[in-house]
Amino acid sequence: MPPTLYVIRHAQGEHNVNNSHHLRDALLTDLGKIQCKELQKKFPFRQDVEVILASPLRRTIQTAAYTFAPELEKRQIPMVLVPKAQEISSLACDIGHDAEVTISEAQKLIADAAPLWDASNLDTTLVDESWNSKRGIYASKLSAVHERAAEMRNWIYSRPEKNIALVTHGGFLHYFTEDWTGYVKGKGTGYLNCEYRKLEFTEDSTEKESHLRECGSTLEKQARPAGLDAHLIHEIEEVEKASYVVRRKPIEHENR
Repeated sequence: MPPTLYVIRHAQGEHNVNNSHHLRDALLTDLGKIQCKELQKKFPFRQDVEVILASPLRRTIQTAAYTFAPELEKRQIPMVLVPKAQEISSLACDIGHDAEVTISEAQKLIADAAPLWDASNLDTTLVDESWNSKRGIYASKLSAVHERAAEMRNWIYSRPEKNIALVTHGGFLHYFTEDWTGYVKGKGTGYLNCEYRKLEFTEDSTEKESHLRECGSTLEKQARPAGLDAHLIHEIEEVEKASYVVRRKPIEHENR
């Protein structure tokens, strides 16, 4: 039976303030850390989660660590860094550091939030030298974003855990879930900072083609307002624009 999935958008990052898109791999603000503590208290499924998946960007690692700190320390649940869950644009704030730096910083960022967690529970095997290249599967174009979103769904569908948390980004979440509820073009993502949604796989899903739908108590949030995050406006529109340019180029340039 496929797992139940809880998706969480990261807390407020430094790039979310004053359109600071130039900040490389932005960290959480002080308010962002407070948002994580608030989510920690109100997230009703925390004790059900068996594994935490997180984008290797620093703000998502921090969000996962601060939100799940009690479970990390009490149950020593594993965390897996998943490059395919990174944000969709090639803005500086969405470009991670090289693999060695990313892995080293991840251990420190998690230790800041959950000092009693055993770092051997951090799985970084998917963080290779290409993860921050913004090329191939990680490119900022629609075909690549759709492809890695589909691969992420299929990979999670086949995992053995019953309850999984995925901490990722507002732009990517719309492609990953294939759900644009709350998104209004020109106003950004439909996900607020630290918003979570409970998802289940559809009955017709398979390990080769899977799809998700929102379920349970989070459906009560369907009337949620669109976010006003200018960062996400730039991200989604940049990907759309880049894909349009690629489609107009000769086919031999497609994968450059």
